[in-house]
Amino acid sequence: MYEHLKIEEKGMVAILTISAPKSLNALNSKILNELDDYLSQFDCNRLRCLIVTGDGEKSFVAGADISEMASLNMLEGNAFGARGAKVFRKLETLHVPVIAAVNGFALGGGCELAMACDIRICSENAKFGQPEVGLGIIPGFSGTVRLARLVGMGMAKQLIFTGKPIKADEALRIGLVNAVVPQSELMDKALEMANQIAANAPLAVKAAKLCINDEWDMDADAAILNENVIFGRCFLTEDQKQGMKAFLEKGKYEFQGK
Repeated sequence: MYEHLKIEEKGMVAILTISAPKSLNALNSKILNELDDYLSQFDCNRLRCLIVTGDGEKSFVAGADISEMASLNMLEGNAFGARGAKVFRKLETLHVPVIAAVNGFALGGGCELAMACDIRICSENAKFGQPEVGLGIIPGFSGTVRLARLVGMGMAKQLIFTGKPIKADEALRIGLVNAVVPQSELMDKALEMANQIAANAPLAVKAAKLCINDEWDMDADAAILNENVIFGRCFLTEDQKQGMKAFLEKGKYEFQGK
């Protein structure tokens, strides 16, 4: 169906692999369009978690495709950046959790793609960076926004101003990734976490993601009120009623998403 995306489903977990090995999975307009199409059709009722990774053992996504960007004028550059930012925002707001399984280079657009995911697990050989200033541009797929929010303004400025990549252990230390594992264990660990997520009440997980994303920019009082409203709505669901009933009866209930 797609030229540069490989799709696999394991139970209620989908695995999306970006596959453009010759360019180390660099993002061009075609890949962005394919990502947009896939996310638009993603069945959040049937699938409960998405894992995003890159093809091969060297690279998650090495960046945006410089061969495409090199000849762009200002308006074309603006459109290219907006396209990537729109797709990444669609990923960030997908109604199911998204795990980035970072299997190598995550530079430029690749780092930005990983940051648009909810959780990042990386292999020991992974490298992260925003090297755009060395090419005469800045991060264009919302990297200046998400990096500062994830690691703090000072560290974000250091990484973006210097353009210097960091290794997996440093990414873990500054909070850019959640875990570092041997490359041979990466997908197993990502799947293990995805299946743990998928076993929980999907409407509750969706509500929790919505709360965390929406409340980031709210003041404390507004955020607490928002959480309280969404918390109350959970009591309208059959999953809440059956889940608590099973807990009190020391039984087990398989959540239905209702």
